[in-house]
Amino acid sequence: MFTLLFSAVLAFAAPSADDMVKMLTVIDDRQQNSGDYKSLVYIENKQAEKSDLVYQALVYRRDADDKLIILFVKPQSEAGKGYLRLDDNLFMFDPTVGKWERRTERERIGGTSSNRQDFDQSRLHEEYTPSFVAEEKLGSYAVQHIKLAAKTAADVAYPAADLWIDKTTGNVLKRQDFADSGRLMRTTYYPSWNKLYSESKKADVYFPKEIRIIDEVEKGTQTTVVIQEVDLKPLDPNIFTKAWLESKSR
Repeated sequence: MFTLLFSAVLAFAAPSADDMVKMLTVIDDRQQNSGDYKSLVYIENKQAEKSDLVYQALVYRRDADDKLIILFVKPQSEAGKGYLRLDDNLFMFDPTVGKWERRTERERIGGTSSNRQDFDQSRLHEEYTPSFVAEEKLGSYAVQHIKLAAKTAADVAYPAADLWIDKTTGNVLKRQDFADSGRLMRTTYYPSWNKLYSESKKADVYFPKEIRIIDEVEKGTQTTVVIQEVDLKPLDPNIFTKAWLESKSR
């Protein structure tokens, strides 16, 4: 169904505003699950003249309630550190001091170039207004280049972004995020995607197998996120609480 919809939308050189909203809605819907989501992720951050940071974390999502937890499990020095998203609030828990702090959407997860949006469900059609740039080639891929402007009430890391969407699959292949000044802040590549059938959704849930984030401000810094395992079975409702995350550091 999704492929047919994308084929219909992308058949025109310059899609209408409604067509572009449909494109974003499809991207969001493909990545969301009507039930729960759990994944094991590998995060590697490389920075010039500094030691590499390598983490393993568990990501828990309840898309229906906009809830998210990122729990670090490796290395031992970072185990128990975590992030909790409740409604429009993002909190970070540091087990070494036993305190919670509210964070912004631009928070660097674990000191890497990643942020909340790299692990959370996609909300492009809710958070941004799209405009068409051009049909282009991205390597060997034919893509639609779309510009995004954050809606007034949207709480996002960056107010503007560009997307390059594969015309064949409808998957996002590249994203660039910009500050208010127009300065390019980061470039993200999605070289491959995977899918898993969801019993609760009765459809496939799509997720990037790998995310490559290039920091355009701190030159020579880049983060790779590899999603190693995904489980769509129901989760304990008590997981999405501060008390549950605190218990993992004891």
